[in-house]
Amino acid sequence: MQRLMAEMLGTLFLVLVGCGVAIMAAGAGGVGMLGVALAFGLTLVAMAYTVGPISGCHLNPAVTVGLWVSGRFDAKDVVPYILAQCVGAAVGAGALFMIASGAPDFAVGGFASNGFAEHSPGGYSMQAVLMTEIIMTALLVIVILGTTSNVVANGFAPLAIGLTLTAIHLVSLPVSATSVNPARSLGTALFADGWAMDQLWLFWVAPLAGAILASLVYRMFSDGK
Repeated sequence: MQRLMAEMLGTLFLVLVGCGVAIMAAGAGGVGMLGVALAFGLTLVAMAYTVGPISGCHLNPAVTVGLWVSGRFDAKDVVPYILAQCVGAAVGAGALFMIASGAPDFAVGGFASNGFAEHSPGGYSMQAVLMTEIIMTALLVIVILGTTSNVVANGFAPLAIGLTLTAIHLVSLPVSATSVNPARSLGTALFADGWAMDQLWLFWVAPLAGAILASLVYRMFSDGK
């Protein structure tokens, strides 16, 4: 239960802070894409140091599945972790909705949800968004597997993982508003306009596929380390 609570709280803060910056502080005169990318990356670093010793700080169903495929995580814990992450993301998005809706000019719109075609920030096609999410999630999972292996010095993994998530956002924010995390996508979609739920399937399929691909590739060249 402590591990599940850690996953829930960590995912809650990741969604609340990362998506909060995207919704309330990224517009004209705000922090822009760099600020959003740093918000997600730095929050992940902070959560990794805070809840990592308790739960491993997955905060992401794709990471949980990737670690399971790579042999680093017990199968019996996969579903409970994913459920805890989804609950945390929903609560974080709900808290964000309550805060953001207090603004006089608030309009829910996409609510920082991920989308493709006309709902992609840059109008990117479904195929482009699918490819982006698969590749970026694979990159994230490979970095996690590599930096948490038993041949890497302890203590630096959160920094490497957080910086990787920052870089991933800088690349993919214009394409898909950056998911690489099905729980994060679910959380905001619950409060956004109806199209977000209609397109949510891609932001589960692509990150999970990318995580599985990364884990299989990593196992081929890591010798199980």
